[in-house]
Amino acid sequence: MKFVHTQKLFRSILFGLVMVSFFSSCAYNWGPAPRALAGGHRQVAIPIFKNKTMEPGIEVSMTNSLIQEFNRSKEVRVGENDKSEVVILGEITSIKNEPGGPKTSADSNLPTGAVLASSYTTILTLHVRLVRKVDGFEYWSSDFRGERGYSAPQVTLSGVNSVNPIYNLSARRQNIEAMAADMMSEVYDRLTENF
Repeated sequence: MKFVHTQKLFRSILFGLVMVSFFSSCAYNWGPAPRALAGGHRQVAIPIFKNKTMEPGIEVSMTNSLIQEFNRSKEVRVGENDKSEVVILGEITSIKNEPGGPKTSADSNLPTGAVLASSYTTILTLHVRLVRKVDGFEYWSSDFRGERGYSAPQVTLSGVNSVNPIYNLSARRQNIEAMAADMMSEVYDRLTENF
C-alpha cells in the first residue's frame, strides 16, 4: 500500500515538474534559433557587387552565390530593391594570383633563367555592408578574405614553350567560382548570426 502511494506521489511530482517546465519555457525554443538580419528584417535586396579589380565578371559570381545562400535558407527573403527596407552592398576590393612552388632551370633541364610555377594561389578580398535604405544607417559591415590554390599547367620538356593559356584561365575561373560559394556561405552566416 505504501509503495502504491509513493508511486502516485512520484507521478504527481513528475507531472507537476513537466507542467512547470512547459509553461515557464515560453522564452526558449527547441532546436537552432531562427536566423534573421540585424533589426529583425526578413527581406533584403542584393544588387550586383561593385568590382574594383581588373578581373571582369567576378562580381556576378559573388552576388549570385550570396543570393543562393539566402534562397537556400528560406528565413530571409531576397526581394526587389524598391520593396526591401535593407540592402546588402558588396565590394570586391582586390584579387591576386600568386605563383607557388617555382621550379627553376637549376632544378631541371629547363633553359637557363627559366622559372615555372607548379601551382597558383588566388587571394580575394571583399567588403560587405548591410544598410537601411531610408537613411543609409549601417547595421553591419565586415571584410572577408578568401584563398584557394590550383595546379598550374604541367609543362613537359618537349613542349616547354607551349603552355596552354586557356587551361590557366579556365582553372582560375573555376577557382573563383568555388571561392565565391565558400565566401558567400561565410558572409551569410556572419550576416544572420546573433540577431
